[in-house]
This record gives sequence, structure tokens and C-alpha cells, in this order.
Amino acid sequence: MTLTHDVAGHGPAVVLLHSSVCDRRMWDAQWKVLADAGHQVVRCDFRGFGETPAEAVRPYEDVDDVLALLDELGIERAALVGASHGGRVAVELAARSPERVSALVLLCAGMPGYEPGPALKDFGKRENALLEADDLDGAVELNVDTWLGPDADELVRERVRGMQRHAFEVQLAAYYAAKEAAAGHVASGEGAPAAATDDAADPPFDPAPVQAPALVVTGTHDVDDFRTMGALLADGIPGAHRVELPWAGHLPSLERPDEVNDLLTGFLGGLSGR
Repeated sequence: MTLTHDVAGHGPAVVLLHSSVCDRRMWDAQWKVLADAGHQVVRCDFRGFGETPAEAVRPYEDVDDVLALLDELGIERAALVGASHGGRVAVELAARSPERVSALVLLCAGMPGYEPGPALKDFGKRENALLEADDLDGAVELNVDTWLGPDADELVRERVRGMQRHAFEVQLAAYYAAKEAAAGHVASGEGAPAAATDDAADPPFDPAPVQAPALVVTGTHDVDDFRTMGALLADGIPGAHRVELPWAGHLPSLERPDEVNDLLTGFLGGLSGR
């Protein structure tokens, strides 16, 4: 499956990887700015987000999907800018295939192999309970309230509501279709198809193989787990620079896009100037 994507601009490649609360539309405010700054900008939707269909019956990895997209576009090396889950994908790709990554910007990024603390576990339980009760509105609002900081206005909150609701609808439809198919296979005496899942425990992650210059951004108003992961990544990636944004929640590129744009163009432009 080829991830749905957009490409704009010319120059060194920059790939934008979205949070699992959003889709590629979360980068609307960064899209033109980076292209105008002299980059070829790529943004994509992971499976089950935006315009990329969900895949519930075949295991897959987002890292492999991103690498396949780079290959299809003929991009040998790219700077990766990842938010939350997109940051987790970016740092895993940079550690696995360091020759493909020229720079790394991690915005409130997740980390492979991280054991969730009380805050993330509580969020997961609350979200699951709402979804099991078919309270999609409640699950959407829980995500909006949890992941947006105090500087997010109502327009931003409404945009996140729309992206998160769409992701829930696409993924739940795929889940129930796979569940129905599995029941049919069992009833017919066939083996049930294996469903893709994020529940399997990840092995410990070592960010030391990352060779690219890295900027690790954390938000003071973010969930504690992500600030902890940011500190671990900044300490573990050789030469990484960490920036703490005192105004930010979990999605700073949506909360104060102009400030994040300055951060991105300054960091990426500084590397190009070397």
C-alpha cells in the first residue's frame, strides 16, 4: 500500500509525519513555509488516517511504509519532522536506516519500547471505555482536551476534532470488518486472519545508532510521559539538542504554528548552511 501523500517545493527533502490524533492536514501551517524556505516537502497519512485506508488484517510497520514512500519518490535522504507517534516512527527509522535521514526534528515524540506511566495508562483506559460504550463524541473530546495545550484556540480544537473523529471512524470500521471476517473463518473451519495490532511489547530501544543532527522539542503542558520520553531521546541521541517550550501542550505545531515554523526553518536552514 502506498501512503496517501503530497509533495511541494524543490531542494533538500523534508518529510512531515503526523501525530496519531491527527493526519497530514496537521501540517497545513508548515507546508508552504518549508517549501518557500527551499525544501522539497512531503507529508503523508499513515494507514487508517486521513485518506490512507486502514489495514486491519495484515501486520505492518509504519516505518516500512515511510521507507517505501521515499523509495517510490526517489528520495535517498530526507530530514524527518515527526509529531508524537510520527516522532516515534521518525526516530525508529533514523536508528534503523541512518543513511536515509539527514536531520531529525522530534516534536513531543513517542519512543519505541517505552513502558507507559500512570498518566498514559489512565488515558488509554478512559479512551477504551468510551469507545467500548460507543461514545465516539466523548472519545474525541477526551483526545482534544488531553493533547492540546492552553494556547490552542477553538478553531484548532475543531480541526483536531475532525481529524481524530475521522481516524476513529476509519479504524473502527476496519476493526469490525476484520472481526467479522475472523468469525467467518472460524465458523468455516479455517484459521482466522491475523489482525494488525499495537499491543505487542516492543524490545528496548537504543537511539544511539541515530547519526543525524537532532532537535528534540518538548512542551511544559504535555503529558508527563512525553516529557520523559523527550528527555530520554535527547540524552540517547548523540549530539541531540533539546528545546522545552513553556507554552506548549502536545501539539505545538498547531498551538503556535509561527513559533514552530521559526524553529523548523532555523534548525533545518542552519544545517543546510553548514
